[in-house]
Amino acid sequence: MRESPHSHSGDPGDPEDERRDQGDGAVRREESDAGSRNRLLARDAISAAQDILLERYRLTSAQTAFDLLRETSQRLNIKMYTLADAVVRVPGPVPGADLWFPGRGRSAPPSLPRLGIDQDRPARLPEVLKAAMRRVLDVTETDMGNVQLTAGNGVLRLERHTGLDRQFTDFFAFVGSPNSTTSCGYAAQQRRQVTVRDVSTAELFDEESRRVILRAGSLACHSVPLVNPHGVPLGMISSHHARPLTDFSAARIGALQETGAAVGRWLSWYRRTTVLDALEELHRRATGAACGGRPSPASSGAAPEPAARDAARRGTDGRTEGVRP
Repeated sequence: MRESPHSHSGDPGDPEDERRDQGDGAVRREESDAGSRNRLLARDAISAAQDILLERYRLTSAQTAFDLLRETSQRLNIKMYTLADAVVRVPGPVPGADLWFPGRGRSAPPSLPRLGIDQDRPARLPEVLKAAMRRVLDVTETDMGNVQLTAGNGVLRLERHTGLDRQFTDFFAFVGSPNSTTSCGYAAQQRRQVTVRDVSTAELFDEESRRVILRAGSLACHSVPLVNPHGVPLGMISSHHARPLTDFSAARIGALQETGAAVGRWLSWYRRTTVLDALEELHRRATGAACGGRPSPASSGAAPEPAARDAARRGTDGRTEGVRP
């Protein structure tokens, strides 16, 4: 039986313990670097949106722009970085226009088969992502996985996860694509499902990524793109496995493809409705702030349905065509 190194206080120290301390120090440095990188990326996204709002609406300060983003995200129940990304990604309104998206039509959300979601009521994004991840993990028979959504500049941002440790979720909070040394980034680049049968030997990963994945207990992984009707990935669901994988059957690949396409269609609808609703509300509030006044009375209490409000301004019934992507 090996004696504890702490039982000999005068000894210079056990080499194995020294290696362990050095390894723990490296892990802490990785975690610190990942945390700093993630904070910088998140801050950059918000900062870019603030700059656009400052210039577009001639706001008095960056704090005013930040407050508009925060209050609108809370009011429309949309994450602030999602709203900020949309501000950067979506072409701006016509200068001086009352509406950002005049003549915008609306449609019912597409169906989400096999996800166990009640189709008789509107589903929220977190509910859809949770159910979609659960479906993929059921098909691939594992209890470890994560969901990412695309942000600006081809970046995948971690949205949900289960069974993965803090080091993993911090390190992979943002994944660059293309030219990413991850299965999810490669799957997004290739627009197809990607299986990594054995993380320890796969050439896809750089050594730092490989070490973080293995420490989380993932020896294999499979990534499923969430694609819009044009085949463009709007997100990714990855399953992680405690043992190396063999190829999935055609039936399982087909089931995963069905889920990826259904969730991708829903995400496309979400971007055309909920996200654009939030941008329209942001435009209204920012226009009021730029005029030196306060938001209109509609900003207190429950928000009017955007379609009804827009229809009232246009004198129509709101059934218009031409949804802006």
